[in-house]
Amino acid sequence: MVYVGLALGAVVVALNISGTKLSGQVQAVIVTAVVAGLLAYVVNAGFVADTARYSPFATNGSGGVVTAAAFVFVSYAGVTKVASVAEEVKDPGTNLPRAMLGSMAVMTVLYVAVVGAVIGLSDPEVLKYGGPGETASLTPMADGASALLGGAGVVFISVIAVVALTSMANAGVMSSSRFPLAMSRDDLLPPRLRTIDSRFKTPRNSVLLTGVTLLLLIAFVPVIELAKLASAFQILVFSIINVALIAFREADVPSYQPEFRSPGYPFVQIFGFLAGIALLTQMGMVPILGAAGIILGSTLVYLLYGRSRTDRTGAAGTILHDRRGEEDDGLAATEPE
Repeated sequence: MVYVGLALGAVVVALNISGTKLSGQVQAVIVTAVVAGLLAYVVNAGFVADTARYSPFATNGSGGVVTAAAFVFVSYAGVTKVASVAEEVKDPGTNLPRAMLGSMAVMTVLYVAVVGAVIGLSDPEVLKYGGPGETASLTPMADGASALLGGAGVVFISVIAVVALTSMANAGVMSSSRFPLAMSRDDLLPPRLRTIDSRFKTPRNSVLLTGVTLLLLIAFVPVIELAKLASAFQILVFSIINVALIAFREADVPSYQPEFRSPGYPFVQIFGFLAGIALLTQMGMVPILGAAGIILGSTLVYLLYGRSRTDRTGAAGTILHDRRGEEDDGLAATEPE
């Protein structure tokens, strides 16, 4: 399976180098196929699901629900992926909020329906002890598909799973590669990462860096730990985004002129940050250490490379300057090369 993952990862990297438009078109086809397959799974499950399996709702109390939410948080990574490709989106002020809020609404309903189908179809003992060494099952959707359609159902849902993961990898490489590109433009990473391929008009070196990282993770990190780290990273990103929004609002810098403003400020953001930290504490030591390692590594990169090469003042720095009574021009504009 590792070799299959590496092969699909290589294809995804090549696809992203070949162009955003092509990658987006392939992504649209894949997502449509996956959603159609999941809807078929849910609808058919509705005819045969055992409703007695939904009671009690939480066999391990509310703590079990919180822990489960923490481990599947990576499923909502697409929200930040939408924002990361804003530079290549037409009318981002209108389309980005629609895409982010719309995807959240649609996928929340779909995810709840799929989980409901899995529980209604599967033997609870299989879900709890059907994995290696009598651990939790690693293939709950396939377990439900087996009860629904037998061997054919397992093959069907396995194909859907492979296609869905390929879609996620494609979106991940496409979006994640834009972060090194933007940081390079701000002189926080080496200038080679801002190179745009003359033929395909894509950030080739940034895509390659992201792709190599993806392939190394596939090759050397066990899939369970990888899923935990991915969820922990996504929770960390969402938590920091909430803090960043508060910093930008309070700094009131001239360059921050958003067309869409989050409702419920600042209570929604404070809740989002505190809830994210609470979820991280439910994931065990490895994901927590992984999140801490990301923070430490990012800080070191900034101190050793970026700090001496940029004179930009961030939103938090602007707030500190204001409180000290110092003059500051705010965030310096960044012009793409």
